[in-house]
Amino acid sequence: MLSVLLALVGLLVGALINVLADDLPARVRPRLPHCPQCQYVYGPAGWLATGRRLRGGACPNCGLPARPRTLLVEIGTAALFALLPLFIKPGVDLIVGAFYMAILILIIVIDLEHRLILHVVTLPTTAVALAASLIVSDNSLLSALVGAAFGLVFFYLAFLIGQKLFGSGALGFGDVTLAMTLGAMLGFHRIIFALVLGILLGGLWGLFALASGRISRRTHFAYGPFLAVGGMVMIIWGMQVVNWYTNP
Repeated sequence: MLSVLLALVGLLVGALINVLADDLPARVRPRLPHCPQCQYVYGPAGWLATGRRLRGGACPNCGLPARPRTLLVEIGTAALFALLPLFIKPGVDLIVGAFYMAILILIIVIDLEHRLILHVVTLPTTAVALAASLIVSDNSLLSALVGAAFGLVFFYLAFLIGQKLFGSGALGFGDVTLAMTLGAMLGFHRIIFALVLGILLGGLWGLFALASGRISRRTHFAYGPFLAVGGMVMIIWGMQVVNWYTNP
């Protein structure tokens, strides 16, 4: 029953993520669900992309076809939220974990589409994560502060090295603030694993894309999604990984 409820919440959260992913990069105040081309505001029956798809999907005003991303985000968020109770105990930890997942999905979507990680997302989330560390069972304020500082310093150094070796664009400063946000979410005991996993995933993708001709050696690709996925993995399985590492 809880999973069904969370799936419904995930659908609504997915719709909100879609709105924010359109409006925040455009530097406009978030509005009700609307067409990104003609700005037509959908009625309540069209607030969900899944609902619009059942009615044909296209904008009723300008005919813009439905975007696959909107449906994927809603269904993906609903599925992820439905699965969370299998890994995170119900209560405050589950609510906070679901919030973190939603933020990371938003970051992934915006970075993939615009190559941006927005401070308006990461900085407030860092503050919320520091406050949430006082009430969750798998973090503490001290661990969150140290984790945020570690993520910030580690990726700031990586940012500077990338600028020297590969020029502007190798890493964005948004990646630095994302690492800080992840550190506050996860705490020092999990952020190292998340960053290593994110770097590993990004490196593997880079090697695959280079070998397959998708990119060249001078191509810069979005790194934030890989860091975000590393954070997601550690939100779900982080304590098991830490326990496995410290008690082999």
